[in-house]
Amino acid sequence: MAIQLLPARLANQIAAGEVVERPASVVKELVENSIDAGATRIEIDIEKGGSKLIRIRDNGFGIKKSELELALSRHATSKISTLDDLEAIMSLGFRGEALASISSVSRLTLTSRTQTQTEAWSASAQGRDMSVEIKPTAHPVGTTLEVVDLFFNTPARRKFLRTDKTEFGHIDELLKRIALSHFDIDIFLRHNGNLVRQYRASTTPAQRERRLAAICGVPFLKTAIEIQLEHQGLSLHGWICTPDGVRSQNDIQHCFVNQRMMKDKLINHAIRQAYERSLPSEQFAAYVLYIAIDPHFVDVNVHPAKHEVRFHQARLVHDFIYQAVADALCQVSPSQSQILPKASPQGAFQKELQTQSNAASTFGTQKEDPREKTPCNEQQNQHSQVSPSLSLEIPNAPRTNLRGKNNAPERTFSSASSSIALKTAKTRCSSEQKTYHDLMRTLPQTEQPLLPSDPSSTLALSPNKELGKALAVVKSKYLLMQKEAEIFILNLDLAAELLTFGQLRTGIKTEGLKAQPLLIPQVLPASVEEIALISKYEILLNQFGIVMRAKSEKHILVMAVCQPLRQSNLQRMIPKILSALAENQLDSGLFPPHFALWLSKEISIKTDNYTLSHAVTLITELETCWQHELIEHHPYLLRSIDLATAIEAFEYEDIFT
Repeated sequence: MAIQLLPARLANQIAAGEVVERPASVVKELVENSIDAGATRIEIDIEKGGSKLIRIRDNGFGIKKSELELALSRHATSKISTLDDLEAIMSLGFRGEALASISSVSRLTLTSRTQTQTEAWSASAQGRDMSVEIKPTAHPVGTTLEVVDLFFNTPARRKFLRTDKTEFGHIDELLKRIALSHFDIDIFLRHNGNLVRQYRASTTPAQRERRLAAICGVPFLKTAIEIQLEHQGLSLHGWICTPDGVRSQNDIQHCFVNQRMMKDKLINHAIRQAYERSLPSEQFAAYVLYIAIDPHFVDVNVHPAKHEVRFHQARLVHDFIYQAVADALCQVSPSQSQILPKASPQGAFQKELQTQSNAASTFGTQKEDPREKTPCNEQQNQHSQVSPSLSLEIPNAPRTNLRGKNNAPERTFSSASSSIALKTAKTRCSSEQKTYHDLMRTLPQTEQPLLPSDPSSTLALSPNKELGKALAVVKSKYLLMQKEAEIFILNLDLAAELLTFGQLRTGIKTEGLKAQPLLIPQVLPASVEEIALISKYEILLNQFGIVMRAKSEKHILVMAVCQPLRQSNLQRMIPKILSALAENQLDSGLFPPHFALWLSKEISIKTDNYTLSHAVTLITELETCWQHELIEHHPYLLRSIDLATAIEAFEYEDIFT
């Protein structure tokens, strides 16, 4: 067959296959044209789900009489004229195919009047003939489009339509999204003569919230938090639900790019990743988000129905969205979010750090101690500033991060301490060992490890790193486990803290934690004193992968952080770090393990309601992190369950007597 040009009517019907999927597709194209025409009031009338009649009336600019016939031609539009216009599209429509495609599969009538015309004119076209008839008529300023008998001349397409109720449901859902993208427009929807939806223009925050509640529901509004972030021409604002507002289906997930409705995989992935630690796999987040970006950096001409876009800097957009959503979730109170560390004054590290008597070790509450004046301790403090690689070679350092509230005697861990002292002697002077071991001895009785008072009752675990088999989560924060023939309980909060400390310790034992640059550096307010602290403790901060510098007299720039800090809300965490540094009064600097203890307590990720899968993941990471050293922490993490007493009760009780 010879190559030939397609007839205009055939080309239009092929285009209609891409643009006009169902009645909702027609409504979308026509309503978007009304919005582009500057309409502030749009009325939509639907009959029989749109298969019989679709009428869209607006009060926009209107179309001149001389352009009516051209408006129904293929590839005719007033929205772009050059290639430069195509590279920076701000209008919703731009291809000029909609009216021609719709008219090729229906009976279409276009009536319009501009402000300068004294009378309105109507243009009609239907079916394959595509002949346009123009005649005068009565009409206010604006435009009305009537689409009658959709797919009347393409029965193969018509038979794929669903019931009237289903098709109208798609139209209703479409107009909800349009109403969310343009709060300043009155939108009215009627079906078979009955007013179904009425969205009044919303200009105040209270009015916008009312429209949001009408579309997304009151429960969403109650659990939603408003977010806003701007960075280098990118802007994101809108509402996201807290973990309390997650849903079993993704029916409330609305995203708009430059007020254009989007179903973009990149955007969805960034949001899902931000909810990763607080969203069960079978549930979905709810959100209404608006992204504003320079039109030169986004390509909207990648999908026939304009459902998708392509970002020139996709990674930047992804991380920007992720950071905005993750930071907002981190600011939610612990009762509303599971991703925040649980605030507990009885926590293992917090007790140790608040102890007033361990002056040489407690970060943030340190006081003058005679031991600090010895030559060996002065040398130790110098090492903590000058030689980070020597800062954490004390093998017993991790023990100090797991404190309980039992009044256990000190002899409970004397054997472990003696073993630690032998290893420490190889790398530290004796007075330096004494300083660190004094950390344990100077704690008051209420701060001792949570161990049984009777040494014979301690756990008799085999000397390997495996904790055992996970059975079930008890009271949302304890894990029931089996090790050989023994059953015991593991404290998941302490396990989370120990895991974080292990990650920090691994880095500072060698050349320091690796600093991971932030794609979007954080600009935070800071006082003159806090800016001075950054310079004073620069070596210590860099050792933990935290890179900051002064941006101005009142702001600092956070350039990079270590991996354990990546999941934290830096807008809250960095001021806490600076505040803790300000409370430290030792001119010679900080001993890195003390800072690691405090930091691991602050950034360890705990939840109010652990699941079994979460608990298994946690203990697996813990075993991988600590390897053979984990056996030393079993007494702190685990409590044996006395099965003998329960068995004995069965043996000596006869319930049938």
